[in-house]
Amino acid sequence: MVSESNWGRWGADDERGALNLLTPEVVRAATGCVREGRPLSLSLPIRGATSSPAPATVPHLRGRPLPQHFMSVDAGDYAAGARPIGAGLRMADDAIVVSPHGTTTHMDALCHMWTGDELYNGHPAGRVRSYGATRCGIDKAGPVVGRGVLFDVPRLRGVRHLAAGDRVSAEDLAACGVEVRPGDIAVVRTGWPLTWQESREAYWTGQPGLSAGAGRWLAERDVAMVACDNAAIGGLNERQLADEDLGDDLHLLFLWRHGIHLAEMLWLEDLAATGRTDFLFVAAPLVIEGGTASPINPLAIL
Repeated sequence: MVSESNWGRWGADDERGALNLLTPEVVRAATGCVREGRPLSLSLPIRGATSSPAPATVPHLRGRPLPQHFMSVDAGDYAAGARPIGAGLRMADDAIVVSPHGTTTHMDALCHMWTGDELYNGHPAGRVRSYGATRCGIDKAGPVVGRGVLFDVPRLRGVRHLAAGDRVSAEDLAACGVEVRPGDIAVVRTGWPLTWQESREAYWTGQPGLSAGAGRWLAERDVAMVACDNAAIGGLNERQLADEDLGDDLHLLFLWRHGIHLAEMLWLEDLAATGRTDFLFVAAPLVIEGGTASPINPLAIL
């Protein structure tokens, strides 16, 4: 049994973790954050045209498989003589292949990372197979609707974005002055996607992120999910790897110990420009059976 964790808190069969905190009462209370009725997307675009460099123009970790977008039927087919599907009726049909980790705005499942022989809540790690995870997959998460709270760390520090080596401390989060309630979705801005506009090489020099102390600070406050605009919640070094040991690894702390789902690679600049620190947060992962993650289009409803 893991100490200082949520294992067993919602029963031995639980596969949703801290999303159980999003009770009907918590969701209803979160709707009180809607004061303007204005939705903002917090997602980066998915560009997958295989005949152009478009997929590489969106922030991504180096070496990860990029999204692919194929058209099975398009206007060119009809120009070449393809038969319409009906009297004058034509259509376009496509397929998109997305590898979410490190390439798109996405939500990690609880089966994404573990240590030893057990997933979150003691489920056997052997249930993660070549065809997917039969325990703690993204299909078990369900929709995420709750109160989002923004920690705008660059604004706190008076900079456009954090530096690659910066780590957000618990003191930074506290200094943002945001009230955190059980069941909140903690949204942390580092501003790191802005470096992509400056230089891809700059983006790949490492990444700022939460420190282990900041992760524990959020877990202690019973958040339902943690979302960030970087690629790994925690920081990355120049080799695109985390430097923490197992005891301080952010993915193990959140996903494995506390059952706190993670959302990564958000676009938070438009939200930050509003000055709002609380909002209704809405995101729904695709129901990918056994998936380790899913692309999402998170919304902040102001």
